[in-house]
Amino acid sequence: MSNEGPFWLEIRLIGQETDSGQAYDALYTDGGLSQIESFYLWLMDQLRLPTSGALLDVSCGAGEVVRLATQYGLQAIGVDISEVAAQAAYQNTGSLSLIAVSAGECLPFPSACFDFVTNIGSLEHFSDPALGVREMARVLRPGGKAFVLVPNTFSLLTNVWVAFRTGRTSIDHQPIQRYGARADWTCLLESNGLRVCHIIKYERPWPRLACDWKHYWRRPKELIRLFVAPFIPLNLAFCFLFTCEPGQWG
Repeated sequence: MSNEGPFWLEIRLIGQETDSGQAYDALYTDGGLSQIESFYLWLMDQLRLPTSGALLDVSCGAGEVVRLATQYGLQAIGVDISEVAAQAAYQNTGSLSLIAVSAGECLPFPSACFDFVTNIGSLEHFSDPALGVREMARVLRPGGKAFVLVPNTFSLLTNVWVAFRTGRTSIDHQPIQRYGARADWTCLLESNGLRVCHIIKYERPWPRLACDWKHYWRRPKELIRLFVAPFIPLNLAFCFLFTCEPGQWG
């Protein structure tokens, strides 16, 4: 791997980093950022989690990963910077799960206390992604695994296609957004305490529920994308799902 650091495309829609919590409170008050249920079912298949152990979902949103992990039998905990999101997660997961309010760069847990850490579509929105990775590595036990889903600068069906059609950058309207290529994300993870051991691509989840089929039927362009997805190469994928183990620093 090159010794050069990661390169980002960064978009900021807030004046100060301390405004992130309030911005996410507003987003979750207006409806949240949850994906269709089939996405979370796909994700759990990829994680291949056992039926025991402790899992931390960083930036848990409305708690979908925590809910499913708890159903698998794990002791699952969620943390999110937004109080509104944390309240929604607590309601969705029930009293069996602990939901905390905290930024991902300062996790309120002791070192080496989780078997699994997940960060799904959130690291790119952190004020300090490198510190966020170090915190995930810190709370991960030896032999544990971290799973990180992040977006690609050169997504063929999103960023490249939007630029081709409109000449503009794709913006998801979250307070801070970053895009990186596959090697950029690998560099970030491996420079901050995690070792990448597997990468798969993500485009769109195959619908498993009737309501998710309806979601696609109401969005013909998304349906086309669903069928094109298997032919997209890894380096041009929408997102990358990294499976990581504890690694070296620096």
